[in-house]
Amino acid sequence: MEAQRNVLPILFLAVILFLLQCVLPQRVAISSQIERRALLDLRSSLGLREKEWPIKADPCTSWLGVQCLNGTVRNIIVSGLRRTRLGRLSPRFNVDSLVNLTQLVSFNASGFPLPGSIPDLFGSQLAHLEVLDLRSCSVSGSIPASLGNSSRLASLYLGNNNIAGSIPLALGQLSNSKFLDLSGNSLTGSIPSSFGSLANIERLELASNYLSGSIPPGLGSLKGLEVFNVSDNNLSGSIPSQLSNLSRLLELDLSKNSLYGSLPEEFKMLKSLQKMVIEDNMLDGPLPIDLFSSLIQLQVVDLSGNKLDGVLHGTFWSMPNLRFFDVSSNNFTGPVPALSSNHTVSMAAVFNLSNNFLYGTLKFSLGRFKSIDITGNYFQDKVVDNSGRNATVDRNCLQALNQRSSDDCRLFYTERGLSFDNFGEGNKIRPRAAEARFESRKRWIFILAGVLGGICFIIILVLVLVLLLRRYDKGIRNQRGSGNIGPVPEGDSPQLPKDSTNVDGSGDPFTYEQLLQATGKFCGTNLINHGHSGDLFRGVLEGGIPVVIKKIDLSSFKKELYMTGMDLFRKLSHARFVPLLGHCLEHETDKLLVYKYMPNGDLANSFYRATNSDDDSLKSLDWITRLKVATGAAEGH
Repeated sequence: MEAQRNVLPILFLAVILFLLQCVLPQRVAISSQIERRALLDLRSSLGLREKEWPIKADPCTSWLGVQCLNGTVRNIIVSGLRRTRLGRLSPRFNVDSLVNLTQLVSFNASGFPLPGSIPDLFGSQLAHLEVLDLRSCSVSGSIPASLGNSSRLASLYLGNNNIAGSIPLALGQLSNSKFLDLSGNSLTGSIPSSFGSLANIERLELASNYLSGSIPPGLGSLKGLEVFNVSDNNLSGSIPSQLSNLSRLLELDLSKNSLYGSLPEEFKMLKSLQKMVIEDNMLDGPLPIDLFSSLIQLQVVDLSGNKLDGVLHGTFWSMPNLRFFDVSSNNFTGPVPALSSNHTVSMAAVFNLSNNFLYGTLKFSLGRFKSIDITGNYFQDKVVDNSGRNATVDRNCLQALNQRSSDDCRLFYTERGLSFDNFGEGNKIRPRAAEARFESRKRWIFILAGVLGGICFIIILVLVLVLLLRRYDKGIRNQRGSGNIGPVPEGDSPQLPKDSTNVDGSGDPFTYEQLLQATGKFCGTNLINHGHSGDLFRGVLEGGIPVVIKKIDLSSFKKELYMTGMDLFRKLSHARFVPLLGHCLEHETDKLLVYKYMPNGDLANSFYRATNSDDDSLKSLDWITRLKVATGAAEGH
């Protein structure tokens, strides 16, 4: 009896091992040298490491990602493998050796860098290929039309690459295809109408490309389609009502396009739909009345960023599986129906009704929601139970903080013939609002007074300047009209006296002959400088007195200049001015002034002094000496 008890476990274990041996595939060594050579070439072209694909080991039994059946290679997975250093330096899409793996069923390189174009061999020479996964492989170029010849290809994953160009019409021939992912590329053109022939398709993902045109109505014939995603493209036109025939559709994402028109009434036939995302389009018009009551399987609804209007019916409260509901940034209006005991809204749901034109009273507690946002509407009255702070109620007409102005709310309700509770204060003007208006008026009064005061000040200043200028101008005319010269007849220039006795205070009179002899007949050797009001000459009077004689040629200069000079030296006498010794007025055109000779030159020459060098160059005075000169010159002012 004891022996029988020991045998039973052994027999049971043997049966288990036999069954496992029958069920599990046997790891048999590769049987074809051609396939072995093809794998070695693939190892070399992809630059795979010795650790993953050891060169001396059998590929079917020892190489990671290589799966064989009866010694024949069926599946190759290079996803997750790493290249050698040389392989990383020059990665390329070189898999030509795969043509010798005639029984290959799947090739998965997801996440493995293969920069370059997709070879035609996948569609033209691998007749048994069922799965091609090239997601996130840095693939570029265009999609080869030859892939449409892969009659057995059931799964084609080309998402998140750099593929450009249009989608080949030939892909519509993949009648056995269940999964087609072309998302996250740079594809252009329209969605091929031939996709309506993908009878067995279950997932069609074309998101994040540059596709344009309209959605082909023929896609409504894809009875087995469960996921349809064309978001983030440039699609336009209306949503085809034929999509309502997709009875097995679970996820519909048409977001971030330029679709317009209304949401098809027929969409209420999508009984299996769990996710409906049509945000950021240009849809308008009202929603079908019984849309949400028909789609009871919905978990995610996002219709935000459109132009939908009309009443937002409260049937969305009745979706038992709802997790996310967003109709923000539309034109919905009217009151929101209250929640009743019959509504089965989930406590875990998130609602966003913000930035619409919803109004009325919130007749339900906001505390029952996980999160609700009603910002930017016109709800009034009190907020019911928001102790949990799970609701955002800003910019409404509620009795709460951060609301719209009373004028804004009153205008909104008046335009619709409705009454506004004025934030719970009836028809009374809110003290804060009245005070704010008073402060605003007061501020404007101050601003206006300041502006007017500034203008008046400028006007007064201008008038004062005009009066001063007129008085100054009058004084100059009076000064010109008086003095020892005598009045000036109208239309004539002032006449210079020819007799020296009429010029008092202007030094001794000299004869023209005296000064002509003193300057050597005004020869060039005695010329000191050409002044702006006359030429200066050195001269020596009788008795050896050195002088400087200014010769004013009245044919080149106005007579007023000479008169002004004479008048100046009559009125002013200062140690800082060069003394005027005399004058000569007897010559008709040349008038002469006689000054004391200054051996050190004039003020300009005083800034320099001769050096002891041979070239007689001038050296600038130091700044202390310059300061003394400037101070002395200022004393003559």
